[in-house]
Amino acid sequence: MTDATPQSLSNSLTLTIPHDLGGLRLDVALQRLLPEHSRSRLQAWIKEGLVTVGGEASTSKTKVWGGESIVVHVQAKPEQYAFKAQDIPLDIVYEDDHILVINKPAGMVVHPAAGNWEGTLLNALLFHAPQLHDVPRAGIVHRLDKDTSGLLVVAKTLNAQTHLVRQLQARTVKREYRAIVWGQLWRNGTVDQPIGRDPRSRTKMAINRMGKPAVTRYEVLERFSVQTYLRCNLETGRTHQIRVHMQFLKAPLVGDPIYGYRGIVPIRAMTQTLRDAVSNFHRQALHAIKLGLIHPATNEFIEWQVELADDMKVLLEAMRHEDVKDDEEEFELSMEPYLADEDYEYDDDDEFDDLEDDSDLDLEQEEE
Repeated sequence: MTDATPQSLSNSLTLTIPHDLGGLRLDVALQRLLPEHSRSRLQAWIKEGLVTVGGEASTSKTKVWGGESIVVHVQAKPEQYAFKAQDIPLDIVYEDDHILVINKPAGMVVHPAAGNWEGTLLNALLFHAPQLHDVPRAGIVHRLDKDTSGLLVVAKTLNAQTHLVRQLQARTVKREYRAIVWGQLWRNGTVDQPIGRDPRSRTKMAINRMGKPAVTRYEVLERFSVQTYLRCNLETGRTHQIRVHMQFLKAPLVGDPIYGYRGIVPIRAMTQTLRDAVSNFHRQALHAIKLGLIHPATNEFIEWQVELADDMKVLLEAMRHEDVKDDEEEFELSMEPYLADEDYEYDDDDEFDDLEDDSDLDLEQEEE
């Protein structure tokens, strides 16, 4: 392969196929010449017309015989945008020189990961406060799932980050959530069940005796015909904690595509208004409504609370028009999952990125 003669032309690369690669497919030959790029990435560039052979577009299956002039328009890897500042609006609840409290909307990923390398909260933070480039993970110390809304705190300095991480580890950060679940829960309670990786699906969490301790306290705020509105307080902060614990109670979150159940919607027990509200609700009904912590500079306890997310307000209003059924009229929940394990997509928001173990990284995973 000594005949390869690359020339850098801005974002383009010109190569001459060496004769010892003659007879290979174009994508295979390119992978030999450009081992820093995966074959699938090279195939995608070829398909998009970003690779030309003798000035003409080609296909991955095209044979090369040696001596051809190849131009590759090299595209930046999406990972390169992970820590790029982007002008994305933020709903800032509180800010000073040490911390920043954000009301995160549903649909926003907190930290870049596979499939979500830009447009995240981290990208927005770097634009809003450029000094966060000097703080690990742009000051993020805990997270919310992509489709969970509500409050989270960001450290603006290294000292503040260390202080907040220690509070999370000591479980002194107070976090209150509001959740809407399927079924009728009749009394307040506590779920004390360890959570770990689901052995059948790497993108899911599950009750796992080998997992980490996880404790969720819940209180019934309102009980409706086929749903219950809950207050949830966390003693721990495990990945997907509330979602997994509600599934354990056989009262999964409304709209949860991963920890819900097939056939969960009791159509005949709902009015058309509630059916429409449920069908138009496209995320898990979970909102981080209150956050309390010790300020890292003043050592004073501060607490913030925001309103319930608008889409959850709409859902609640529809539920309030339903008649609460008697105990004997409760419906049974199907235990069939919405999707087969192999159908679950790798997301992240959610949240299965490299923040996998807070004991290794001194960072607390979020629970929803």
